[in-house]
Amino acid sequence: MPRGAAGRPVSVLVALSVLGSVAHAGDRLLGTWGVSQVEGAGGGGLAPWATITGTGSSNQIGGSAYVTRMKTQGDYELRIVGAAVGVHDRVELGMARWSFRLADVVPGRSLEMNVASVKVRLAGDAVYDQDTWMPQISVGAQYKSAQDRDLVKALGASATSDIDVYATATKLWLGAAAGRNLIASGAVRLTRANQFGLIGFGGQGGEKHRLQLEGSLGLMLRDDLVLGAEYRMKPNNLAYNQGTAFLKEDDAWDVFVAWFPGRLGSLTLAWVNLGNIAGKDKQAGWYLSGQLSF
Repeated sequence: MPRGAAGRPVSVLVALSVLGSVAHAGDRLLGTWGVSQVEGAGGGGLAPWATITGTGSSNQIGGSAYVTRMKTQGDYELRIVGAAVGVHDRVELGMARWSFRLADVVPGRSLEMNVASVKVRLAGDAVYDQDTWMPQISVGAQYKSAQDRDLVKALGASATSDIDVYATATKLWLGAAAGRNLIASGAVRLTRANQFGLIGFGGQGGEKHRLQLEGSLGLMLRDDLVLGAEYRMKPNNLAYNQGTAFLKEDDAWDVFVAWFPGRLGSLTLAWVNLGNIAGKDKQAGWYLSGQLSF
């Protein structure tokens, strides 16, 4: 595959992939809208990217819709559906609905959460700015609302809704790793969410928003396939609620492969480790997410 030349095929992944060849005039390169992050933003699975979702270029509107499912070794099950729209490759608006089945911790019960998000690109271009180290930079906010107020409060959370804010930078290097494309993204998030917000916000271990780091790294194996990994820090606000470590919280990480068979969609398969969840340690499992783009 030709590399480094404007107007030639480029490829990427870990949620951002540049597939195929240059799109029609006015359209973005295939795959540059990435996959869908768990909270509905465009980017990686765990971490948002600075890229804007959808296939629309600077004078167009695009979007994406996705379904995600994960089941851990402890029989917890997470289901997410969401959608986002990208306006002129500058602003992104998204929404997501979470459902987390609590296995035998609370039999027959699920935690539900709604997420509404916005992201704005401030500077740079992750794909085309190859003559500079300047990444694409965006800022975003995610409003989250846990739906089971009584259960969330009983577990020690201070609030059932709150806002995460973040800044993220994303950069693609063409042919940087033995002739293969390399993509990296890092974000700083200000949050007090417990288990992403499913168990509310704040608690005995901390009421203030804290800075948490998250990031992704992906290597293009071929034009439509990328191998990568992600890491996301999480606060630990409920660790010693009621004098126990029952709700201790660990950072999350994954190893993934993403496939972009064409312009209209992608599939992401990952092994995700969420750490301790409600007394069950080392909760990990397969994560599968399918996305449609326009």
